[in-house]
Amino acid sequence: QVQLVESGGGLVQAGGSLRLSCVASGRVFDINRMDWYHKAPGKQRELVASITSGGNTNYAESVKGRFTISRDSLKNTAYLQMNSLQPGDTGTYYCKIHRAYSSSAWGQGTQVTVMS
Repeated sequence: QVQLVESGGGLVQAGGSLRLSCVASGRVFDINRMDWYHKAPGKQRELVASITSGGNTNYAESVKGRFTISRDSLKNTAYLQMNSLQPGDTGTYYCKIHRAYSSSAWGQGTQVTVMS
């Protein structure tokens, strides 16, 4: 079993910043990748950033240069630093982990609202 808890969401003005955190606990020894997804109102969930156990990162075009994903392997925590936030970034942000010997898992999400 694994549990993921996201935090750090909130209400922010356009141009502002937020830092999301995702803490994994339980069966986490084989995590090989951590992702952040964004679900905007009325839209499908989409991948915005991912980081592998080796530190390789990937970003959606819409967030490149504004968002930074990082990971503290000792704390089994992934972070998403979001700068220059735009109203289009509003939505629920979910953490997802991929594991080498077990199924992937999702967190419950954290809400981000960007006011124009």
